[in-house]
Amino acid sequence: MVHPARFNRFVRWIFYLALAGCLVYIFWLPDVPWLLHHNPTKTSLMQLRQEQAELTGRSLKSVMIWKPLDEISPYLRHAIVLAEDDTFYQHNGFDFEQIQVALQRDWAKKRFVYGGSTITQQLARTLYLSPKKNLLRKAKEAAITVYLEHTLPKKRILELYLNVAEWGRGIYGAEAAARNYYNKSAADLTPDEAVSLASILPSPRRWSPLSEHAFMARRRTGLIERMQRAGYIPPALPSELPAELPVVVSPDDLQGEEHPSPETEPPIPLPVDPQSN
Repeated sequence: MVHPARFNRFVRWIFYLALAGCLVYIFWLPDVPWLLHHNPTKTSLMQLRQEQAELTGRSLKSVMIWKPLDEISPYLRHAIVLAEDDTFYQHNGFDFEQIQVALQRDWAKKRFVYGGSTITQQLARTLYLSPKKNLLRKAKEAAITVYLEHTLPKKRILELYLNVAEWGRGIYGAEAAARNYYNKSAADLTPDEAVSLASILPSPRRWSPLSEHAFMARRRTGLIERMQRAGYIPPALPSELPAELPVVVSPDDLQGEEHPSPETEPPIPLPVDPQSN
């Protein structure tokens, strides 16, 4: 029979080892300074999607075509910031107001539904982690987010995000998305096309900018109006977006994504963007 005191010491050692392992996991950070002068060719998310496809016996061709920020339509750049992170140019990696809202909504639903993630947090997750939701992964994401914000300028963070963001099955980055959906370069996207691409980012494996239901039509209309109010597009610009099309749901759509569901997604206020082009 194990002596109680010896057993208690054993339990304490197990706890300390587990705690040390968690701390090492959280604070063992990737080589973020490398991103100052190099462009990633593969991300953790791309690897995860490849593994998921292999588990189902399917092949997955991934396409990512790198483009400098200045060669991506300013309409898309502004639409992404408006839709995904309206305080991007003001915060240091975290939008605490949105985090509070997300926590309140998650508490009400008794599960993780809303992420409240900024563009920098999403970049950290896409490059180095996974979309799975748990506290340990969120802690690691927070540490990488701080590192990204203190190492890279905002312009570079946005450039990285626009080039690695998932825009459909095997489609990564604005250039690949523009070519896939509109058969043109990301530099040539019209305001409507840019808004359509920005609108699907909450669930890029579920929605398509070419075929959407009523919620997505409302989302795009609202985003165009906010682009007009911010002066990114002329107020009188007519929208060529369809009012409503049937929803397209990919069979690869996964549970546990960071974004809220379309029916309950909270509105986002207008940002203050110091870059007009």
